[in-house]
Amino acid sequence: MYLGVDIGGTFTDLVLLDEEGQITVTKALSTPGMLQDGVFDAIGRAAETRGLSADELIGRVTAFGHGTTQATNALIERDGARTGLITTRGFGDTLLLQRLMGFTAGVPVDRLGWYSQRRYPAPIVPRPLIKEVVERVDQAGNILVPLDEDDVRAALADFIAEDVETIAVCLLWSFRHPAHERRIREIIAEMMPKAYVSLSCDVAPVIGEYERMATTAMNSYLAPKVVSYLDQIEGLLRSRGFGGSFSVLNSAGGVMPVAEAAERPVVLVTSGPTGGVMGSLQLAKELGLANVITTDMGGTSFDVGLIVDGKPLLSTNHEAGGYHISTPMVEIRAIGAGGGSIAHVEGGLLRVGPESAGARPGPVCYGRGGTRPTVTDADVVLGIIDPSGFLGGKMKLDRDAARNAIQHHIADPLGISVESAAAGIRRIVDAHMADTLREVTIGRGHDPRDFALFAYGGAGPVHCAGFGAELGVSKIVVPFTSMAHSAYGALVSDLNHSAEISLIMQGGGGAAPLHHGLDARAVEAGFVDLEKNSRAALHRAGVPDGDIILQRSVSMRYRRQTNDLAIELTPGVVDDEVLVALTQRFETTYETIYGEGAGFSQAGLEITNLRVEAIGRTHRPAIRLSMATEPPVRRSRDVFEPILGRWMDAAVYAWRALPVDFEIRGPAIVEHPETALFIAAGQVARLDAASNIIITPEGEA
Repeated sequence: MYLGVDIGGTFTDLVLLDEEGQITVTKALSTPGMLQDGVFDAIGRAAETRGLSADELIGRVTAFGHGTTQATNALIERDGARTGLITTRGFGDTLLLQRLMGFTAGVPVDRLGWYSQRRYPAPIVPRPLIKEVVERVDQAGNILVPLDEDDVRAALADFIAEDVETIAVCLLWSFRHPAHERRIREIIAEMMPKAYVSLSCDVAPVIGEYERMATTAMNSYLAPKVVSYLDQIEGLLRSRGFGGSFSVLNSAGGVMPVAEAAERPVVLVTSGPTGGVMGSLQLAKELGLANVITTDMGGTSFDVGLIVDGKPLLSTNHEAGGYHISTPMVEIRAIGAGGGSIAHVEGGLLRVGPESAGARPGPVCYGRGGTRPTVTDADVVLGIIDPSGFLGGKMKLDRDAARNAIQHHIADPLGISVESAAAGIRRIVDAHMADTLREVTIGRGHDPRDFALFAYGGAGPVHCAGFGAELGVSKIVVPFTSMAHSAYGALVSDLNHSAEISLIMQGGGGAAPLHHGLDARAVEAGFVDLEKNSRAALHRAGVPDGDIILQRSVSMRYRRQTNDLAIELTPGVVDDEVLVALTQRFETTYETIYGEGAGFSQAGLEITNLRVEAIGRTHRPAIRLSMATEPPVRRSRDVFEPILGRWMDAAVYAWRALPVDFEIRGPAIVEHPETALFIAAGQVARLDAASNIIITPEGEA
C-alpha cells in the first residue's frame, strides 16, 4: 500500500492506494500541538474502511509521503529555535534592514496604501544575537582579510551565555569561497557540539546577501521543531510495524528523504499547499489539460497555483513569514479565506475573514465552543451542507446554533433575514477568492478562459460554483480526491532534489546581441557539477539512473534590475547556439509577463544563477475505481440559492452512485462522505470516466 498525508489547519487528510489501484480517502480533525495524533486518527479511519487494524495497515505500507505544516506554523507563531547569526563585520544589520522590503512583506495589494499598518516582521534573530566577525572575500572569491578565529570564539561564548540553540553562518561572498564558513562550523563543533548549524554556502549558495542570509537564518530557526516532529512521527510509525520509505513533501514540487529534509527544513515552508498543485499536475496529464488554475480551499486559507503548458510555475525568491527567502518553490498565493473564516459586521458592512476559527474551537456548528459565525455555518444554514451527513455522518453539526449565531452577529445588526445574511457571507468569501484568482491570472498576462479550474480541499467543492463562475474559466474540475487532494499529491509526487549556484555573467548591451559576451563553456561546466551532485543525491535515495530526469534553468534579468526570471534550457550541451535561443526565450517570456514592448535589450543581459532540478520518478499503480452503471437515486432538499436569493428545490445525489457521463443540472448537491459539491443554478455537472466531476455553464454543456 502507498499512503499520503497532509496536515491542514482544520483537518488532517489521508489518501491510501493499494497495488490494485483501489483508493481510500479519509479525514480527521487536526490536533494543534500534537499533530501526530491527527495523523494516526486518519490512519485509524482508513484502516477501519479496509477492515484492518491501524497497525495491520501501517505494516502493509511501503511508501509514506507526508505534507507538513510544521515549518509554516513555526513561522506564523514565531516559536522557532533561539538562533544566533554570524556574519561578516559591517553586515550585521542586513537581516534587519531587509533591503527596505520588510515593511511591505506579505501585505495584500489592496492594503499597501495603509501606511499606519505597515510593520517590520518580528525578528527571527534579535539584534543582540547577530555577531560580526573579521573576514572579507571579494566577488571573485579572493581572500582580502583572513578569518579572525578569536572573533568567532568570542561570538560563540556569547551564544553559550545566551542559551542559543541553533546557529546560522552567512558571510559575504561565501558561495565564491566557502572555506571561512566551513572553518566556523569546525569551531562551533568544538565549542557547541549539540548546536544545529546552517551554512549559507550549503543552504543558499546564490547572489543576494539579504535573501541568502534570511534563508540561512530561517533554516536554523525552523530546524529543531521540524526535525523533532519528523523524527517523532517516523519513530511512531516504525514502532507500529512500518518498514517502508518515509518521504516529506518539499516546496519545490516533490518529496525528499527525511534525512535531507532535516538538513534543509526551510524548503518545507509551503509543503502542504504544494501537494495539491502536484496532485493537480498528475490529474491534468491524465485529462490532457495543459493550463490549470489550482484552488485549495480548506478551513483556514485559500491557496492558488498555476500550471502553464503542463508545468507548475516556480519562483526562486518569495516571501515567507515577512522575510524573503531564496529557495525554489512552487508559486502559491494564499489568502485567509476558508470554511472557518469568521464573518462580522464592521461599520455597517459585512466582512468575512481573514481571521479563522481554525480546528479549535472551529465553526459554531461544530459544537466545540465557537460562538462567532463562519463560512461553514453559512453553508449549513443555506442547506448546502447536510448537518447529519458531515464527514460521512461521523460528526453531527448543529444547524440551529449556526443559525442563531448568524442572526445575532450578522442578520440583526444589518436588519436582514438570516438566509440573506448567510448568502451574503458566502458571496463575499467567493468574491474574495475570485479577486485573488484574477490577480494570479489576468494580473500576470493569462486569460482565465484558457484555463480549467481545479477545486479541492474540504471547502473547495462547496464553493467552486461561485468563485469559478465569477472568474469565467472554461470548466471546473472537482477531482475524485478533492477532499484530500494535497495528500494525494504527497502520495504521487516524484522524488525531487534541487541545486543551484551563482554564476554572474553579462552579455549584450547597446547594439550588441544579448548573447554576445556569454561564456557557453562556463555555463556548461557549472551545470555539469550541479548535475553530478544532484544525481548522487537521488542515488542515495535509491533511485536508479533510468528513473532520473534532469532539468536545467538559468536565472536571468536585464542589467541593473533586481528581479530574475527563471528560463529553462533545452536538453543537450550548452553552446553558442543554445545561448542565442536562451536569450530569445528570455525576451519572449519577459514581454509575456510584463507586456508587449516592455523588454529593453539595449540594457544588456545578466545571468545570475544556474539551477538543476533532479527528478526521481516513483511508480504508483493507476487508480481503478468501480463505477456505478444504474441511474442514481435522486433525493432532494431545500437550498437557499445564494445568487438568486430564494429557496429552491435542489437535487441531491451520492457521488459514489453516479454513473459515467450522468448529467446534473443545478441547483444540485453531490455528497461524498468527506465533502459536498454544490452546483449552482445555470450550471451543469457530469461524471467522467475517472470519477471526477466536471462543471460547465449550462449553455456549454
